[in-house]
Amino acid sequence: MKLCWWGGERCSMKALCPTEVLGSSPVTIVVTSEADTWDIDTSSCLGCGQFVDWDKMPEPQQPAQIPRDVLDRPPKELKRLAREGCWGWSHGGRAWLYPRLIQRVSCRLVTPDALVYRDVAARLFGKPSVSSHPLPEFLEGCPMPTYCLNPHGVTALKKILICVGDLFPDITHSPLLPALAALLLHYSEDEAQCFESVSRLIASNAPHAGYIDQSFLAHQASCMTFGDLANKHCPAAHRLIASAAENVLEVYSEWLSWLFPGLPFGYAVRVLDVFLLEGQKVLYRIALALLKQFRLSVAPAGLQGSDIKAELQAFVRNIAQHVTVDKLLERAFGIRLFSRKEIWLLQMANRKALMERGITVVQRRPSFHLAVDMQNFSSSIVTAQEMRLVWSWIPERFSLFPPLLLFSTSEDGCSLQRFYTCCEGYEPTVLLIKTTEGEVCGAFLSSDWSERKKNGVTSGFFGTGECFVFTVRPEAERYEWVFIKKPELAKAVPRSPSPAPEPRLSPSRDSRSPSPNHLAVPSPQRRGRLSPFLAIKHFLLPSKTASMFMAGSRDGIVIGGGGGQALSLDASLLWGHTEHCETFDNPPLCQENFQVQLLEVWGFQRA
Repeated sequence: MKLCWWGGERCSMKALCPTEVLGSSPVTIVVTSEADTWDIDTSSCLGCGQFVDWDKMPEPQQPAQIPRDVLDRPPKELKRLAREGCWGWSHGGRAWLYPRLIQRVSCRLVTPDALVYRDVAARLFGKPSVSSHPLPEFLEGCPMPTYCLNPHGVTALKKILICVGDLFPDITHSPLLPALAALLLHYSEDEAQCFESVSRLIASNAPHAGYIDQSFLAHQASCMTFGDLANKHCPAAHRLIASAAENVLEVYSEWLSWLFPGLPFGYAVRVLDVFLLEGQKVLYRIALALLKQFRLSVAPAGLQGSDIKAELQAFVRNIAQHVTVDKLLERAFGIRLFSRKEIWLLQMANRKALMERGITVVQRRPSFHLAVDMQNFSSSIVTAQEMRLVWSWIPERFSLFPPLLLFSTSEDGCSLQRFYTCCEGYEPTVLLIKTTEGEVCGAFLSSDWSERKKNGVTSGFFGTGECFVFTVRPEAERYEWVFIKKPELAKAVPRSPSPAPEPRLSPSRDSRSPSPNHLAVPSPQRRGRLSPFLAIKHFLLPSKTASMFMAGSRDGIVIGGGGGQALSLDASLLWGHTEHCETFDNPPLCQENFQVQLLEVWGFQRA
């Protein structure tokens, strides 16, 4: 009998639970008796399905109709077939398709294959004198779902992961890898084929289309990116989570586990069908669709007092009670995400922000709490709970850093010049206004106020599409750039490189080390798509009035323009005006003509 040690307890492989969490002890060991045969012999291959407990496998509900020329179809057509579940009910179809699809993945020139696996497996497991092998350290704390694998399959999965650790020593953290290997093993003819499939996905070098995060830095950057996407595409669910959880990033850090091992097997393999063709962007889509569906399932009373993370995990486990897999995929692909390149740019910016916080490529787990602690936060305008909500709206790469008070009318006086002096050199900033009527509103401003000087004596607009305006009291609401909610309005075409100003990448303008405050401009930009991270000066927009973010002069400041101004303040910072504007498509944020009781500007305290 094959035995394993988990946290000091010896258990039979037959008694393994469907999901095992690795890392309950410092080192996890697989122990085998000398009678067990661990060397790989291709002549004894039992064929696909040898690793599966068929009593656990879901029965096909309808015959699969896979076109004979499916692999000759154009990529777009192939993606459509996968999304529609063309081979969703064919175990044999997947077993035939998966290795062939993965062979098409562009990967590094030297990538370990099935032959290499057999050599390494023979070296590691073929000697009777060597009977125990630690699982790789990168699996510590990661779930290892076994789905419908039989005991023989569970052993094979562990052998594959041990060989991955031996041949890919640079992997330091990879929560997705065990689930991916387990799912592929269901449809592999032997361990070596499964290993080669996993190996190619690890070694993928396709531009902007990665498959597997391989470090804590990369994984945490993807969690922050998911948080950014949830903030944009699931505002109702995001608001619900921000109201119920003290740490929104901690909730989003589990987004991948909602899919693997959270989803039932029948849903997980349908996700895998499209993942192999489209990469990590698919996972973002599915998780966003789950988040939207979760919000619909929550009672009107909300989640006060409940464990939001446990609620989400329980919801995903029982997803079949709420939505079919076909409907879930349909909703996921109905979400208008940024392009793959734009998501990659966002991940790189989040990665750089994490590195500023001290996270390194070789780090396996965080050595400190990443999220901002609002316990010691003090403002004359908003409470800590209200600021936590505002912070949840801010792009993740900035919300990692605690708020820093830059300017306050109660301390610095009602002077526009003093406002500029205190705020210049900081970006982004958060503007908070409390009126004499007790209303609270404000704006997230992505650019440094010193940018206004580049326009000479004119009060030209500047900023980027990450700017937004918001209300806090009497009700909390955010109003983003209109093109984010209505991308069909953007028919932007990049200007020719010669007259256009160079995109700002960093204070030193060294393009090799872009600042996390600005994302590099993708070149060439695809016609008809407009990244919300790009400054308006790089584009010929259909309506300039729909891209007026912020402006400042000696006479006052303006936020949002076109048909009106979302917020405007005079030079005394005592009187203001608010109305609908085309840039943010917002209603008046408070009484249209208001008197300022207090005004604060908050920056981000970097290490």
